[in-house]
Amino acid sequence: MQPIYITDLDHTFLRSDLTLSPFSIETWNKKAQNAIMGVATARSFTKSKELLSTLHINAPMILLDGSIIVSPEREIIDLNTIDKTLGDAIVEVGLQYEIDPFVIGIKDKNINEAFLYPRRLNDYQKEVLKGYKDDPRMQFNPDNRTMDENLKIVYFGQEEQLRPLYEVIKETFGDEVEAKMSPEKYGGGWFLTLLHPQGDKSHALTKVVDYLGRDPSDVTVFGDSVNDVGMFKLAGTSVAVANALEEVKAIADVVLPHSNDEDGVAKYLSSLT
Repeated sequence: MQPIYITDLDHTFLRSDLTLSPFSIETWNKKAQNAIMGVATARSFTKSKELLSTLHINAPMILLDGSIIVSPEREIIDLNTIDKTLGDAIVEVGLQYEIDPFVIGIKDKNINEAFLYPRRLNDYQKEVLKGYKDDPRMQFNPDNRTMDENLKIVYFGQEEQLRPLYEVIKETFGDEVEAKMSPEKYGGGWFLTLLHPQGDKSHALTKVVDYLGRDPSDVTVFGDSVNDVGMFKLAGTSVAVANALEEVKAIADVVLPHSNDEDGVAKYLSSLT
């Protein structure tokens, strides 16, 4: 029976400059000859395919933190979105705290995404946007309205700014939305991500193994951050890279001696028989 490997991308499999080393590419593609290889990422389908164009991916792709699962051929396997009524209500709460969000949604039936950005941007949001210069998915959203199908609503800023919003969203919306708050340790800020309650990596991993006709215990997962924790608790083997958050390392079955910039995941894969 083929082993299953599913890895996070940013700060886990990808290097910090968003590239893959020749060693990582070679190791992955060699492993894919006799294993099921997939990804679980906060990134979109479009960007993931661009970053992973040199890899052979033969498992459903868990995207946008688990909001959407797509086959490598672009077939939607599962989709969990926040509707416009709920999305707009969430945004209204944020506006009371003078915080504007980024909104990632689906703009057509071909799962092309739109990335809505607001008029009012804090310094951290401005830095994030620099990485999306000339991205065709970017749309100005001065009225802070959400889309019909929202994959996630994301706030960036400092912890003291986002923590009160996080608490009031949990109190106001309860089980209607999944709220995750965590540090972005590489940039010094924090982010608050709001998803459909079943739009996280843990639920997505369950659906992927069901789709494959396998069990979560058959899967080895790799990660570094808070949005990987649910996946770590579910999988048969969880592997944290050396640069992972301490809370992620604490629940990992394996903590690698190498970081993402040292090809930690590829070195682990190459060590397996």
